[in-house]
Amino acid sequence: MPLSKPTLTLVHGWGMNARVFDTLAELLAADFEVCALNLPGHGGRNAVADNTLQGWADDLARQLPDHTILLGWSLGGLVAMRAALDYPHKVARLVLLASTPKFVATEDWTRGISPDALQDFGAALVADPGATLLRFLSLQTRGMPGQKALLQLLRQVLLAVPIPSSETLVGGLSILRDTDLRDELSRLKQPTLVLHGALDTLTPASAGAWLAGALPDVRHVEIARGAHAPHLSHAEAVATAIGRFAHD
Repeated sequence: MPLSKPTLTLVHGWGMNARVFDTLAELLAADFEVCALNLPGHGGRNAVADNTLQGWADDLARQLPDHTILLGWSLGGLVAMRAALDYPHKVARLVLLASTPKFVATEDWTRGISPDALQDFGAALVADPGATLLRFLSLQTRGMPGQKALLQLLRQVLLAVPIPSSETLVGGLSILRDTDLRDELSRLKQPTLVLHGALDTLTPASAGAWLAGALPDVRHVEIARGAHAPHLSHAEAVATAIGRFAHD
């Protein structure tokens, strides 16, 4: 009997949906049983009653088979870390893609965006959710080669399914604003791959380096010309790093 392939579960970021992983899933399909999930209220899914990090992590854990390899991108990384901390039997290995333990900068954390910038996003969402999401996509690709083509791809993914409701989007921004997992990371015992783009302006590469220094069992890969969506701009490099990590 051939050995079964390990399960790899993919979780997207704020305002996006599981289709953002189509290319990466195709590259990894030979070696993994790949499952890309939609967060609550995203990708046409209904929202959950508890529109918080804990509520989203509990929702994710209910969908995971035991011993999965769990990848979280951006906000999805926060949800994945929370799930791995609270449901360790569900998560055998963790991949943090363009992720951070704390999205917003404070006096003791300079590796994030300003609170004012996030507040501006919240105010703009009330006025025009669609335009605000498109603006957010442009930030994800800022400063990297091939920005125009990548931005167009992200827009296609965004518009392939219904845009999340304002309530869902505001809930996601609240998670980004309020979450700080730094003090809990020493309890995260799963082998972890930290994958980051060196040109990322939303979750700076310094946040990935900090994660790599804080986690007990970690491998760190930085993609020199990648920004916030390296699974799209450098899909083969990301797939190779995941394959090597998973089969150590």
